[in-house]
Amino acid sequence: MRADHRLLVKAGKAVAVAAVVAWSIVPIAFIVLSSFKPGRDIFAVPPKLLFEPTLLHYQHLWQRWGSFFDGLVNSLIVTAGSAVLAVAVSALAGYAYSRHRGRFLAGSVYLLIGVRLIPPIVVTLPLFPIVNLLGLNDTHLVLILLYTTFFVSLGTILMRTFIDQVPRELDEAAIIDGASRLTVLRRIVLPLAAPGMLAVAVFVVVFAWNEFLFAFIFTATRAKTAPFVLSEMISSVDGVDWGVLFAAASIQLLPVLLFVIAMNRFLVAGLTAGATKG
Repeated sequence: MRADHRLLVKAGKAVAVAAVVAWSIVPIAFIVLSSFKPGRDIFAVPPKLLFEPTLLHYQHLWQRWGSFFDGLVNSLIVTAGSAVLAVAVSALAGYAYSRHRGRFLAGSVYLLIGVRLIPPIVVTLPLFPIVNLLGLNDTHLVLILLYTTFFVSLGTILMRTFIDQVPRELDEAAIIDGASRLTVLRRIVLPLAAPGMLAVAVFVVVFAWNEFLFAFIFTATRAKTAPFVLSEMISSVDGVDWGVLFAAASIQLLPVLLFVIAMNRFLVAGLTAGATKG
């Protein structure tokens, strides 16, 4: 009876995993495959799994939507800037939280978590007139600052967890030898907490590359990102060319997908940070 029960449990787990994988992969596979299908076959019923691939949609994307590739460049600039700034700020804040104790710091952790839970739309609308007054509208800088501010709270908590794993005795030994706090941070703590910095960078890159709301509200022409251009394709007055839209979505997906695959172990480390802390 126990053997049958274990078999049922394993089968249930396998079905659950298969369902989750299918839920995640099937929509992506549909978009990518549809970008190579002739237009008449994209929404064919029943779906055509065997078809003659074409690059026509990618050709039309290049010819009609040059702004999409400008958006990719903007996305790259904003994502890279956000990742660098968020990692730097999170590392400094995480070191302060890890190496110092106090009621204020302990209480402010809840503030950091609370800030992360606030829906973005709540802060975007009040910020719009301020950003407009400062002349930062439609610039890369405003998106970099917003993405960094929105994610630095979680980044700080992650970095504190990783820096907690660096023995304090190393700090004390270096300080006795005459090193300053900045030197200790730069030459001892951060190299040992580098996996945490990479984990924060992965989270920021995924968020910034795909973020739409901030880009929609605070950009118009010069700094609009790829997700913003995708929304313009959907609302085109000429109607939606689904083949071109799926081609653009596939291109927009590829860089961040490759990045996440390459940095997968650091992403897992960030998700499990502190889980085994004794």
